Amino acid sequence: MNTIIKRGCAGLLLTLLLVAGGGVVLPIGGHGLAAAAGLEQRALFQGRVDYTLTTHDRENFQEQDLENTSFAGAHARGADFSGSNLHGAILTKGVFQGARFMGATLSNVLMDAADFRNTDLRNADLREAIATGVRWEGARIKGADFSDALLDLSAARQLCAMAEGTNPQTGVSTRDSLASYC
Repeated sequence: MNTIIKRGCAGLLLTLLLVAGGGVVLPIGGHGLAAAAGLEQRALFQGRVDYTLTTHDRENFQEQDLENTSFAGAHARGADFSGSNLHGAILTKGVFQGARFMGATLSNVLMDAADFRNTDLRNADLREAIATGVRWEGARIKGADFSDALLDLSAARQLCAMAEGTNPQTGVSTRDSLASYC
């Protein structure tokens, strides 16, 4: 039983390292986690930059293809992601206060515990996003599409109070995309 628990903990640690972007090999219980060692090579092979735990305050990411990129724990206050493709990106625990995501694709993103206060999400596509524990105070969401997004009930009600407009890409109104919460 002890071996099963140790292996389960090792697997959980490896998962956390991979999500955080670590390329570290840790010996646990006499077993190396060699799978994590190839993370850097895999990221380079895929042609993607890993922004995990980096700072990009006020940087310009407009119209960039950032699909499946990680900004986990990153700071990008006031950064401009307008028109960018962030489909499938990891934004967990990222700080994006005052950032601009106008018309950005944020579908299927993992953005739990992220700070999106005072962000501009007008006309953004947030379909199927996992956005639990996100701070939305002051966010502008006119025309944003939250269809099938997983939101905290209290945060969703806060978004419902601001919901207006229709997303020009999906044709779905913001209020309708939040209908299951409103």
